Amino acid sequence: MIREVALKIVLALVGLLFLALTYPLIIFARQDPSMSMMFSLYVTLGVFLLLAIRNPLANRSLIAFTAWSSFAHAAVMGTQSMRNMVSRGEMGGVAALIVIGLALIALAPAKRIAAPTPK
Repeated sequence: MIREVALKIVLALVGLLFLALTYPLIIFARQDPSMSMMFSLYVTLGVFLLLAIRNPLANRSLIAFTAWSSFAHAAVMGTQSMRNMVSRGEMGGVAALIVIGLALIALAPAKRIAAPTPK
């Protein structure tokens, strides 16, 4: 029960964080179209994470996708930062994405195995 409440809190926080990217999405729309395109994906994901709060078990794949895509994004961004392709300041975002991924993996609802049907 406590784990489910913690998961719902994390889903709400991450969902709101991703939804907050709406403002930079609008700002970067003309300055850096690729950045606004990426933000649009995160804003959409944020909406679905907020909807997933109602029934996390039914949204296991969404939670897993958010966690693993956060790890993938952190790996790419971290590599780019280490190779001086982007600012070293991006390492804060790398850390945030890793924390998001770890929290979601740790709190993800366990897969429920259906009871065998009587013959």
